[in-house]
Amino acid sequence: MEFLNAHILSSQQFDRKDVEKIIKVARELEPVAQKKLTSDLLRGKLLASLFYEPSTRTRLSFEAAMLRLGGKVASVVGMENSSIKKGETLYDTARIVSFYSDVVAIRYSESGSTEAFSEGATVPVINAGDGANEHPTQALTDIFTIAKERKTVDGMTIAMVGDLKYGRTVHSLARLLSRYSVKLIFVSPPQLAMPQEIKHHLQEKGVFVEETENLEDAIRRSDVLYMTRIQRERFSDEATYKRFHGVYVLTKGLVERCNPHVLLLHPLPRCGEIHPDVDALDGAGYFRQAGNGVSVRMALLSLVLGKM
Repeated sequence: MEFLNAHILSSQQFDRKDVEKIIKVARELEPVAQKKLTSDLLRGKLLASLFYEPSTRTRLSFEAAMLRLGGKVASVVGMENSSIKKGETLYDTARIVSFYSDVVAIRYSESGSTEAFSEGATVPVINAGDGANEHPTQALTDIFTIAKERKTVDGMTIAMVGDLKYGRTVHSLARLLSRYSVKLIFVSPPQLAMPQEIKHHLQEKGVFVEETENLEDAIRRSDVLYMTRIQRERFSDEATYKRFHGVYVLTKGLVERCNPHVLLLHPLPRCGEIHPDVDALDGAGYFRQAGNGVSVRMALLSLVLGKM
């Protein structure tokens, strides 16, 4: 794809060559992300950071990426602090924000909202999470992390665990992994299974897919274990959420007993599904994964603004 001035809305828009280019640029910019070097690569550019849903890692990593590359940031945080609360459409908001900025990162609660926003924008728009739909920059961060930790993505068996129905991170990651030679194991209760549309896409691409409710067996057979939280905000009532919360809990003893060499990832925040005692394991890569988000988002900002 042509990155200059492109909207980044879905992991489906990338082929393997695109992903490898993003990884290459992220590696080049990693010393800046890690505070070892300084850069003015994006000096004179301004990021509009529009986060209408709660965020810590994604919002701060986008803003840190822009600032560490010498750019500036203007933010809107929360629906209450925006004209959307007054009834303004996403299209109109995009038209206005495009006058004020050079690139936009947006998170919104409804699936497909970032695409609707991009239709009104005249600057590049990056999807920072749209409801239960997609989170492409997280998926790119995940691929970057696996490649960095395991030296390759090809040949890996990757288990995704938890809320696979509403989890936008696993939706984007599964689609992106279809560009590689991998095996995928989906671990969830039947009620929170990966959407059929995504499974069908993977099957069309020739990706081996297995579904199970057995976490221990998946750990034993995986190179990478990708945990996710059960998302309270996606359920219509508290009782349904509580029925699934805690169904899968990763502990140090469980990992050591089943597969002490497995790489453990999580998009975070964790809400009880990874016990703190797991943090001491060498394979606990989720905090390193979060740190990698700055390098990847630096790469994307630089590419869509034509600086790399």
